[in-house]
Amino acid sequence: MKYILMIYRDEAAFQAMEPTNTHSPAYMAYGQALQQAGALVDGRRLRPADTASTVRSKDGKVEVLDGPYSDTREQLGGYFLIDAPDLDAAIAWAARCPGAAQGAVEVRPLWEM
Repeated sequence: MKYILMIYRDEAAFQAMEPTNTHSPAYMAYGQALQQAGALVDGRRLRPADTASTVRSKDGKVEVLDGPYSDTREQLGGYFLIDAPDLDAAIAWAARCPGAAQGAVEVRPLWEM
């Protein structure tokens, strides 16, 4: 089954710790471990939350707002899409993600279409 591991963290603290154009050795090692285990489907780092656009459609009117959906201390910073046999395995992978020590990793199963 496929799961998305969504990495939430304090964006300002993360950018102060790691330049925006590099990947930390911890994330590189984590991605390689996922790949070697045959669990990695995809993974991406997202651009900063202030580059987001939020789109809503209500009563036929489209509204586009600059910025993320919510103003919170932690923002969605990236994700890994994995293939794991069950939720326990997906949670075990999330616990190994460097983002779990820097913020939180939300684990969510994907609907099979």
